[in-house]
Amino acid sequence: MALIEIRGLRRVYTQGEFTIQALAGVDLDLDKGEFAALMGPSGSGKSTLLNIIGGLDEPDGGAVRIEGRDLATMSASARADLRRNRLGFVFQAYNLIPVLTAIENAEFVLVLQGVPADERRARATKALADVGLAGLENRLPNQLSGGQQQRVAIARAIAPQPALVLADEPTANLDSKTSHELIELMRTLNREHGVTFLFATHDPHLLDAVDRVVRLVDGSIAEDRTRAGAGA
Repeated sequence: MALIEIRGLRRVYTQGEFTIQALAGVDLDLDKGEFAALMGPSGSGKSTLLNIIGGLDEPDGGAVRIEGRDLATMSASARADLRRNRLGFVFQAYNLIPVLTAIENAEFVLVLQGVPADERRARATKALADVGLAGLENRLPNQLSGGQQQRVAIARAIAPQPALVLADEPTANLDSKTSHELIELMRTLNREHGVTFLFATHDPHLLDAVDRVVRLVDGSIAEDRTRAGAGA
């Protein structure tokens, strides 16, 4: 069974007199352990597709199943449980809580899950160490560089041990050196810890690093290619 199964997915937005078809019947499967990217020009449907997979937006047609569960048949609370317990999110703008330290941000989803304090502190500490931030646990976001803040965001995403991490332009605000380091970090998390990643990105360095690239044009899949030796 695929981790994600998407069939005939459609999403239409209306702006005044104009109708924009963000997704036009997308079919896509993603298996556990993949390191894959959605690419395409602005407006091609990348972020819309990520948001629908993550249950942050609803389609106008078609179906999305995650681990065999159809999002359309789930209640709002069940979708919230799915996001909290099975999905991790990394955003371009980091979305850290400014009054919380790095470790408190990394613990945030674990608090929502009701994980006991000692266990969540241990898991958050390990996640921060895994992303290279050991020793910086008590710094606030404004005391960290952009790259370090994005590392905290990745730690927050992986600490709950999700089935899938959805990352929308995770390297867009970073310099090339920091971007390269974060790509290597996420690649390591994928290979050594089995974390499944699906990116939406324009970053050529990230596109070179993934095993699979799905190119969207005008809300449709124009190309779906897997690199030779992917997953090795």
